[in-house]
Parts: sequence; C-alpha cells; structure tokens
Amino acid sequence: MKLKDILENVEGSLVQGSLDTDIEDIVIDSRKAKENILFVAMVGLSTDAHKFIPSAYEQGCRAVITEHEADCPQDMTVFRTASARDALALMAANFYAHPSERLDMIGVTGTNGKTSSTYFIESILNCCGRKSGVIGTVGVTVGGVKQDIHMTTSTTPDTLELNSIIKLMADKGCDDAIMEVSSHGLALKKTKGIKFKVGVFTNLTQDHLDFHKTMENYCDAKAKLFTMCEKGVINIDDPWADKIMEKATCQIMTYSIDKPSDLRAKNIEYKMDRVLFTVNIEGKDRDFELMVPGRFSVYNALCAIGTALSMGISCEDIIKGIGNIHGVPGRIQNIKNDKGFNVIVDYAHTPDGLENIISSVREFTHGRIITVFGCGGDRDRTKRPIMGEIVARLSDYAIVTSDNPRSEEPEEILKEIEAGVKPVTDKYEMIVDRRQAIKRAVAIAKKGDSVIIAGKGHEDYQILKDKTIHFDDTEVAKEALGEI
Repeated sequence: MKLKDILENVEGSLVQGSLDTDIEDIVIDSRKAKENILFVAMVGLSTDAHKFIPSAYEQGCRAVITEHEADCPQDMTVFRTASARDALALMAANFYAHPSERLDMIGVTGTNGKTSSTYFIESILNCCGRKSGVIGTVGVTVGGVKQDIHMTTSTTPDTLELNSIIKLMADKGCDDAIMEVSSHGLALKKTKGIKFKVGVFTNLTQDHLDFHKTMENYCDAKAKLFTMCEKGVINIDDPWADKIMEKATCQIMTYSIDKPSDLRAKNIEYKMDRVLFTVNIEGKDRDFELMVPGRFSVYNALCAIGTALSMGISCEDIIKGIGNIHGVPGRIQNIKNDKGFNVIVDYAHTPDGLENIISSVREFTHGRIITVFGCGGDRDRTKRPIMGEIVARLSDYAIVTSDNPRSEEPEEILKEIEAGVKPVTDKYEMIVDRRQAIKRAVAIAKKGDSVIIAGKGHEDYQILKDKTIHFDDTEVAKEALGEI
C-alpha cells in the first residue's frame, strides 16, 4: 500500500521523502521496524519513541511518522502530525480497509462484569443465527472458537492489533464484534474512529487510579464510549451512571435492580447454581433462568438483554440465549468435588468485585466462607487495605497471599493488605506462596463451607519480579482437593 493511502484523512505534513513510498506494515515498536515498514514514533507515557528512529533506520526502515522534530537521515520519508496516537487510529483503519464498518460493533466498558457481559451478549446473538467474535480479557474467539492470537495488552488491543482482529472476524463471516473496552483503551485512543452500534456501561468502582489518578478522570475515560456509539445501555443503579449519561451523545436504555429503569429485574430468586428473575419488556413480564448464580450475574444478564433489544433481537431469542449461558471461565467458576464444600475460582480483583463475589456466595453457603486473595504489584496501591477490609468483614476466614507481584516484594504487598484486615478480624493468616495458600484453604474447609479463590480467574500464569511462571488457580484447587 502507498503511504499516501495510509495517510488518508490524517492531519499533518510531509517533511521529506515521498508519499508514494510502498508500505507493507505499520509498527509502533522500533525493534520491528524494517524495510518497507512504517514506524510510528509516539511520545508515550514513559518513553519518547523518537529516540529510536536511528535504530529503526539501521534495521532498514525508511518511513516514519513523527510528532516533533527529529534527526532523520535524508533518504528517510518523514511525515509529521500533531498527535501520532490520533494519526495511528486513522492509519490502522485505512491500512486494514476500515474493517469495523463491515460488522456491528458492540463495546462493553466498566470496572467489573465486562467479560461475562460479552459472553452473555454472544449467547443471545447466537440464538438468532448471528455469528459473533469476542475480544477481551480471556482472548479472541470467532464463532465460539478460540483464536491463536496473543494480544500485547490484556483487555483492549492497541489500535493496529484491534483493526487486524476485526478484519479477521469480518473475513470469517462474523456479523458482530463484541469487545471489552477498557478505560486505558479509551484514554489512549485505541478505539478512535470505530463506530459502535451499541455501547454498554456495567459499573464504576475503584481501580486503575495509578493511571487515571482520580475517579473523575476514570469516569471521563469510560464516558468516551458513549460519544462513539449509536445506542447506549447503562446500569442506572451505579452511582456514576448520571455522569456517564450527561456526557453521552447516543440514545440511552437503562437497566437496574434497585432504581426505576427501562429494564428492571424483579422477583429475583437466588439459588446455588442459578438465578431466576422477571423483566418487563414492552409491557409484558418475561421470566428468565440464568445458570450463573449471584446478584452481579443478574446485572450482566440485564445489560445483555438491553444490548439485544437495541439490536432488534426478539424476546424469544433473548430468553433462549440467557438460558443457554453456563458460565465464563474464571468467573464464579465452581470446581466440582465430592468433599461437601464449594470451591469457587473468580477473577475479582477490585474492592467492588470482591464484595460482589463474597456476597453472592454467601447467598447459598450454609457454613463458613474462606477467601484466598491478594493484590497485584505495580498497580493501584490505595485499594490494597480497602480490599483487605472487605474480605475481613464479609468472610469468616481470610488467607492473604500473592497475586502477580511483578517488580514489588510480595511480602510488602501482603503487609499493605493486612493493614485493612487486622483492625477487623483476627481470623486470617498470611501465606506468600499462592499454591500453599490455596492448599491451606481447601485443607481447613468443612462440609457446607465455601472456599473462594479470588484475583486471577482464567489466568494461567503468575508474573514475578524476574520471570512469568505457569500458575492456574483451577488446576491448583483440583490438586488440593485430590490431596484431602
């Protein structure tokens, strides 16, 4: 493709070279910049990539996008733009022939519930014969088949990866692309230029303040999605919903359990392995049976129902789609056993997420709740004692352990969590080794108890200071059950 075609509608000017330069790929990592590859030099959060232009040139790269003056050889084509990040979104769409225009885009944003909601929506769309792709925390699926795609970020891919994945989905005949849209992705303009048919807001609770600094900034980032979609589906029970709706430019449908809304769940019956509820749709009460327990599962179902209605899906297909859902990997995942107690693996890694999972498990637990949890390193430290207090208050016994410590010392992270646990209860212990912590929880569980292993969910790795190791909470839980 010619550089001039890639730069269509991109504001800026040619500094030197030719717009007729042939380009085979676009990269933002200078180590991948070679002959016939366009290198986009961005001023990032911690590094100015302009300093890597000489090394890109040495590797054969002869075309670069810059944001400011840079020392570039005379035989290098240089195009300068005010914001390389903004330009990259347009270039990616041009390079991949605007794939998001070939299918209906559905974006789900919120602190908790994004992954489950995308799978709930997919289940409904499948029931009416639509083929969908899903992009999010647990990877990429097309028509329910996991794709061998390793994303560089865990939730929302960078704009080049994103357009590439959407093109793959369109080429494979998908009608819809359902994606988790993170606050980082919105703030860093990874989804710029994508027109969403439906945007969904699940909730907003404390997380990512290491990046956003304040909850107001965090909310503003989430709200951007509702200036990029035709229709919005919003959880009006959430305290931040009003601010999201104030900034929205799309048509809004609301859902709730507590407040009056367009879609309000009532007659809710919580059971150990399912939840029953009724929603009035177009003047008629409709009964739903969802095979995923918990109050938060009702919220996820409501947002999926609202999304489907916004897309013109029939109530019959929606009811059938909700009935076909049997859970999402690592989300309130019950590890079957014959010991007489529940062992549940869940991705909850925020204060609100922990409160939701423990409260939901309490609804069907006759004995004690034993919670194993930790906090990730190099992330928002302020939530550590908050999470500790929540687990101490809502559980009968807590085991504080390591999550993904990254560059931090695990023992220090545990001490910060303990600051919230200790004032509330003395029924806890600290075990740095996560494997031993899980085994300890299973060993002390008795008939009627529930063991919650929170924080990692579907993840099959643990990030340490000097390496990443294989670690799967589900596998370890099954090992522990086999030893008692």
